[in-house]
Amino acid sequence: MLTTFLTIAVLHWVALVTPGVNFVLILQLAAGSPRSVSLSAAAGITTVTFLWALLAILGMGAAFSAHPALRQAFQIAGGAYLCYVAWKLWQSPAAVATEVKAVTTSRAAAFRMGFVTNVFNPKTALFFGSVFATALPPSPGPAVLAGAVLLCWFNAVVWHVFLALAFSHGRVQSAYQRGRTVFNRGAAGLVGAFGLRLLVTTMQELRTRV
Repeated sequence: MLTTFLTIAVLHWVALVTPGVNFVLILQLAAGSPRSVSLSAAAGITTVTFLWALLAILGMGAAFSAHPALRQAFQIAGGAYLCYVAWKLWQSPAAVATEVKAVTTSRAAAFRMGFVTNVFNPKTALFFGSVFATALPPSPGPAVLAGAVLLCWFNAVVWHVFLALAFSHGRVQSAYQRGRTVFNRGAAGLVGAFGLRLLVTTMQELRTRV
């Protein structure tokens, strides 16, 4: 059992520390908002991590593999949402440029942003499905399955809370305030790139199936 959990933990941590849209979202909110806002986004992200891991255990990854249209619909919705988030980030500097300490995102909105950003990422379910298929024994008991889900959720909480706390440091926020426009638009570019890549790859996949 220890080997199983160690394998799952290593594979999951490799995925967690690879920068993606969740990473960018937490960093942007942590640097430019009160700590509670970035922690709320982390809560939204990790709530979905728990749900995707649970659904993967229940076979959602297999469902996405068996029904590509369902996965593609999620990917198109996710790509469109990320482009919307990027547009809001791009617009935000002009609205707050004259007020250094302005709070542009509430805790509830940050939670929703983290939740929706992660829920529209079906590749997470596929990732957990492949990890669990690789690491779990042929006939895992309920305790092992529950432990695997909780382990992935715990890893996600540790990582995203660390990011929220580390990048909400006073010096980081001071640097952000000095270069708010650059940071916001840089984050917008990265988030938009993730969204566009998701849309383009999905459309290419749809064309190859026609």
